[in-house]
Amino acid sequence: MAAGFDIAVVSAEGMGRLDLNQSIIGQRRAWLDHRVKRLGAQRPQDAQSAICAKKVKEEKGTKVEAVKLVTLALITLMAAIAANFARDIAYQVHAAIVMLVAGGLFLYTLRQVDEPRAPAETGYADGVVRAGVIATSFWGVTGFLVGVIIALQLAFPALNFAWAEGYANFGRLRPLHTSAVIFAFGGNALISTSFYVVQRTSAVRLWGGNLSWFVFWGYQLFIVLAATGYLLGATQSKEYAEPEWYIDIWLTIVWVAYLLVFMGTILRRKEPHIYVANWFYLAFIVTVAMLHLVNNLAVPVSIFGSKSVQLFGGVQDAMTQWWYGHNAVGFFLTAGFLGMMYYFVPKQAERPVYSYKLSIIHFWALIFLYIWAGPHHLHYTALPDWASTLGMVFSIVLWMPSWGGMINGLMTLSGAWDKLRTDPILRMMAVSIGFYGMSTFEGPMMSIRAVNSLSHYTDWTIGHVHSGALGWNGMISFGALYFLTPRLWNRARLYSLSLVSWHFWLATIGIVLYAASMWVTGIMEGLMWREVDANGFLVNSFADTVGAKFPMYVVRAAGGLMYLAGALIMVFNLWKTVTSAPAKAADPVMVAAE
Repeated sequence: MAAGFDIAVVSAEGMGRLDLNQSIIGQRRAWLDHRVKRLGAQRPQDAQSAICAKKVKEEKGTKVEAVKLVTLALITLMAAIAANFARDIAYQVHAAIVMLVAGGLFLYTLRQVDEPRAPAETGYADGVVRAGVIATSFWGVTGFLVGVIIALQLAFPALNFAWAEGYANFGRLRPLHTSAVIFAFGGNALISTSFYVVQRTSAVRLWGGNLSWFVFWGYQLFIVLAATGYLLGATQSKEYAEPEWYIDIWLTIVWVAYLLVFMGTILRRKEPHIYVANWFYLAFIVTVAMLHLVNNLAVPVSIFGSKSVQLFGGVQDAMTQWWYGHNAVGFFLTAGFLGMMYYFVPKQAERPVYSYKLSIIHFWALIFLYIWAGPHHLHYTALPDWASTLGMVFSIVLWMPSWGGMINGLMTLSGAWDKLRTDPILRMMAVSIGFYGMSTFEGPMMSIRAVNSLSHYTDWTIGHVHSGALGWNGMISFGALYFLTPRLWNRARLYSLSLVSWHFWLATIGIVLYAASMWVTGIMEGLMWREVDANGFLVNSFADTVGAKFPMYVVRAAGGLMYLAGALIMVFNLWKTVTSAPAKAADPVMVAAE
């Protein structure tokens, strides 16, 4: 009994001590909680701000994802309805493409909702530039291949196969080639290089977060829709402006996003000076947007069909089209690629721009003069003579600043001329500038009324266009791709400079064969069309001119094939550079402007 009593006492004492200890622990915990609260109240403001910012960011991200999901779901649903009620095959195919793209993005976004967010990237946004380099190479080869096919179709009409009639005949493939080379190859080259240049010369990351990726993928969707539309007969039949109304609307959205990214990056730059290349890029972006909006004003026949009716008619439509068409040349194919020239040529030559003042004069002269040049395409039409003469005069005046820019680009090699023997990339850039000079001489000469009567609407025009597109735009783009690839993938050098030399010579000889054959053909064609008998009737029929041009058409196809072969060599070289060339340490990020 005593033992039991002792146990009871001990137990009571233990329980008392336990209660006391728990009480003490509780008091200490309460004191610690109080101190934590006091310390939290006294926490530095920046820490509180960081916590609040993190919460706001998470909430914002959730809201953005919700809006994105709702938007993609609605687009998928509307595209499915449009495909069901489509009035023509082109519209139906396009609606199906949009439905699949939007539906795929919806599922992808939905799967990412609960996934942990990747940390925000620092440094330059080079991922979109790398994607642009790949897209430029792909669309370039595609466009050149289609060009070779249609050149062979003109030389050998039997290649317009009966089974492909209505889809792969010359009439359907010709606009596909034009858009693939100009807008797919050239457009991707301009977008990717402009994103690279504006970051390096501003020492900041691209503005807008993932908006640059929207620009890239949105532009690829535009290319796919336009290309499939041409094959299926959906076209406005306007040179350089073939896509129908709904594709034009989509391109407008993408282009505005492009402008916002580029302008936003410039506005938040760390460098006070805006390098001249950015001025050329910006002029190209803004002017092309304006041209696109005005020239493509149209009223759709049906919301469920591709067909539309142009807002302008007759001579007004012709004037608007060539105001657009020649300024597409002046700003898309000239100003944009001059931005490329003014950055990549000095970088590759490791020399400053020969005359920075001349580059500024070059810029403003082009801006003020090119906008008036379009009417020179409309000699001997219903357009008043004074209007076409105005276009002719401004085209001739435009020759001077164009050659000023050519001289400025070539003289940038001062002190580095010896590199032309050892650096095929620089050689390619120098030749591109030479072709720029040649094309900007030939254009003003062809605008003269007397010359125009012999040359316009003949193959001479085709030769002129291709000497500029292949020689100037193509070669400077190739040089930029060779410059960018090792740097974007952190490679010490290109896989093979010898392959660059092969590309250079194949492309150069191909251009010469192409342009020279078309010049000869054009002169012959113009003379045959002007020949009349004693009664004033044409001596030669259209079939006669086609038959006489056969040898030159074969030469043209051979030149195009050589140009395509050079591009394939480039693709192989770039691929081997990425996969096999020796690696190097990544460049420092956010360095001072280059």
